[in-house]
Amino acid sequence: MSLEKLLTRAWYANSLWLLALRPLAGLYRVICAARRGYLRWRFSHRRYSAPVVVVGNIAVGGSGKTPLLMALANDLSARGFRPGVVSRGYKGRRRAGPLLVSADSAVVETGDEALLIARSCGCPVVVDSDRHRAVEYLLERFECDLVLSDDGLQHYAMHRDIEIAVIDGSRGLGNGYCLPAGPLREAASRLASVDLIAVNGGARPTQYPAETMPFELEALRFVNLANGDSCPASQWSGTSSVHAVAAIGAPQRFAATLEALGLNVRLHAHDDHHPLNSGDLYFEDDLDVVITAKDAIKLSAVDLAGVWCLEVAATLDERLVERLFGRILPIRQGI
Repeated sequence: MSLEKLLTRAWYANSLWLLALRPLAGLYRVICAARRGYLRWRFSHRRYSAPVVVVGNIAVGGSGKTPLLMALANDLSARGFRPGVVSRGYKGRRRAGPLLVSADSAVVETGDEALLIARSCGCPVVVDSDRHRAVEYLLERFECDLVLSDDGLQHYAMHRDIEIAVIDGSRGLGNGYCLPAGPLREAASRLASVDLIAVNGGARPTQYPAETMPFELEALRFVNLANGDSCPASQWSGTSSVHAVAAIGAPQRFAATLEALGLNVRLHAHDDHHPLNSGDLYFEDDLDVVITAKDAIKLSAVDLAGVWCLEVAATLDERLVERLFGRILPIRQGI
């Protein structure tokens, strides 16, 4: 078991051995608060020509933020906005300066999440480890009137006008401690300063200190990666038992989605962003293999016979979109 898996399991089970790490978590929390205060003091005045909305989280691991961002980008485009997206391009090859992501970009250059966004949304996507530089590059080259940042809640060198914190409703904030004793990048009190909290899988309004809205990830269709055949998620006609291979932050949620569709699931979980290869997809039986869209985008030149991708989309509570829409308009008018 990798260190990442070991820690994740311990954080959400509140294992007793984590007590030894709490002094480090306290030190980490103090450093994070000092860093946040300094960077906000230095860079908060550095506004852009368009509002910036950060869709991020305070806990490590998957929360559904990227599907939520894609749904927001598509919804806002339908309302007449011209959004653009910036991303760190996590796990992309190191490079100097910003990179414009296109549908045919190489995933080793862009990272999996940025490439998935570029292929799923009709808006420009720019990756750069320096998100401030990415925003400037995006706005200089495209007539965007809104910028969505995929993650970046802790990237305080980038001015932001609206913050949306995304939380996995089934896992919450784990044991509530900061790294390394828990999964939190910042203290839970940080949620009191965001504009909206979006909870994947249901909201418990009294649990969190800011306005809370639910959203769900809906299974849309299975797509055969060898020949492009597809079927609605509710009309699966493959093997009743499947191998579910996932290199995402919350592989158990992926397995639960497949089980809700009536499948018997044999889960093979890898670390988040792990580059899948043919060896990860081969099993000595005739069962179909199902992977996520985020993992499918990383595959090339491998034997994909019997490999299916489950495509999902975030279904938004209309109130979430209306709240966001209502916050964006005054900011646009004031810029």
